[in-house]
Amino acid sequence: GVPAEPATVYIAPGGKQMRLCATEVGDVVRLTDDPPECSCRPSVDYLFRSLAETHGNRVLGVVLTGMGEDGWIGSRRIHAAGGRMLAQDEASSTVYGMPRGPIEAGVATSVGLSAMAEAMGQVVRGVPCN
Repeated sequence: GVPAEPATVYIAPGGKQMRLCATEVGDVVRLTDDPPECSCRPSVDYLFRSLAETHGNRVLGVVLTGMGEDGWIGSRRIHAAGGRMLAQDEASSTVYGMPRGPIEAGVATSVGLSAMAEAMGQVVRGVPCN
């Protein structure tokens, strides 16, 4: 139930799902005991789905190195809602599992880790990335 604040990072604790909810007084970060998705709790798909539903084309999602397929479905939802997706390229990933799906599906731009911060800045400043 914490109000979502600009320039603030929220990290879901292990064993909880995290989502963004739009309310009359603004966005609120909620933790839930909802079931795991992709065998994960917290799940990126769970969070990304809430972002696509609440903010659609204003979302920038980022998938970094990680094992498994968590984030694949959520990335597609953000993309379908008009949002932007960046994913870490294979060369700089320790484990290419999570970023692979969005890149191969064509819903995320592949970016090396050393260039990720700049790519994120370009998107939020409205500069197209390829």
